[in-house]
Amino acid sequence: MSSFRRLLPGSFGLERCGRVAVALLALVGIGCGALGAGELPAAVGLPAGLPDPLRRTDGTVITTPADWSPRRAELRELFAREMYGRMPGRPAELRFELLESDSRALDGLAVRQQFRIHFTRAADGPSMDLLLYRPAAVSQPVPVILALNFWGNHAIHPDPAIRLSRTWMESGKTYYADLSCVTNHRATEACRGLNARQWPVTEILRRGYGLATVYRGDLHPDFPNEFTNALHQAYPELQGRGDNFTAMGAWAWGLSRAMDCLATLPAVDARRVGLFGWSRLGKAALWAAANDERFALVFSNESGAGGAKLFRRDTGEKIRRLNTVFPHWYAANFRAYNDRDATLPFDQHELISLIAPRPVYVASAVEDSGADPAGEFAALVGADPVYRLLSGDGLPTNRPPAPGVSALGRLGYHVRPGNHDVLPYDWEQCLAFADRWLREK
Repeated sequence: MSSFRRLLPGSFGLERCGRVAVALLALVGIGCGALGAGELPAAVGLPAGLPDPLRRTDGTVITTPADWSPRRAELRELFAREMYGRMPGRPAELRFELLESDSRALDGLAVRQQFRIHFTRAADGPSMDLLLYRPAAVSQPVPVILALNFWGNHAIHPDPAIRLSRTWMESGKTYYADLSCVTNHRATEACRGLNARQWPVTEILRRGYGLATVYRGDLHPDFPNEFTNALHQAYPELQGRGDNFTAMGAWAWGLSRAMDCLATLPAVDARRVGLFGWSRLGKAALWAAANDERFALVFSNESGAGGAKLFRRDTGEKIRRLNTVFPHWYAANFRAYNDRDATLPFDQHELISLIAPRPVYVASAVEDSGADPAGEFAALVGADPVYRLLSGDGLPTNRPPAPGVSALGRLGYHVRPGNHDVLPYDWEQCLAFADRWLREK
């Protein structure tokens, strides 16, 4: 049974939809102004030649759940070799250091714990800091939403006890956050809570979920640095090759190491840890879940090219731009596909398929043309046959919902008014999705 959650009442006239909504609806042959309350456009069409996730490279068609495992391994290998790069395994010397704990954090609402996750035996070796809040009033193990953050653990909430991030940080002002508080590329006290508007910590806790987060810069600083940061230097054998260990790989790998830590905590229900990721970190969340089956679900918010959007539509951000502007994100082998978006021999619906049958929600924004909302929805349509084969459930509609309406199934989707960002509506749908799939039945 499908479920739709409306953001705004009434019809959306052309003047309220914007050019990307027009493109989304043009994909299915309907004008934006024709959408009234509860109306949905016609079924989406997929790009010609889109690879079939249920057909192996030797032509064998997958028809039973038992046959999926070798196809899954085949696809995972393809993405690792040609796009995201190789990742190391769990470090033999991995250890978790509890830095701080407070059972009455946030005026008694939360238990706060902060860990340093060491990847080697050396005290000054590569590591990352994990911040965990969980509801203080809940005595049993809680489900947790795990997410990477853009500007440090201290940025998600003004809580003065959160440890300032120690690693390199961008400075200046961005559309999303004022980073003028950063001095010599290091966080200062003035940086606390600078990105709190994107993190509804109180609401997450009141809904019964824990929230765990790690700063992306602890894993890779997110600029082309020839992989000279500590984590990548710890794995020299994975550099200087076509399928090299990348920034995207490091972020996904870091989520798995965070999961290793969470799995040791009696207060966390490790069977119910879901991933949230926005923009490039939404791409990383999808790749993490594709590799690590411990993650119970993924909410990928506006992950766009290299995340949830189909390349083959040849719309929005292209492969060449990804490889030129962000050469550290993807493997060197991926550069061979520059200007081949429309003929790529694999595509992102197959990445989503790797997560099946675990639930995946993709969120788009009307004005986020680079992420191609129509392409993000189409990727879910392309993954739907795999979900239905493995679980009997998938996307509740093959028609894009109207802006501000959520299609909520094992695969979920919404496109909301506005631009590339994380807004309260996105978190409302994330928590509704978590309520459906992470709650104890």
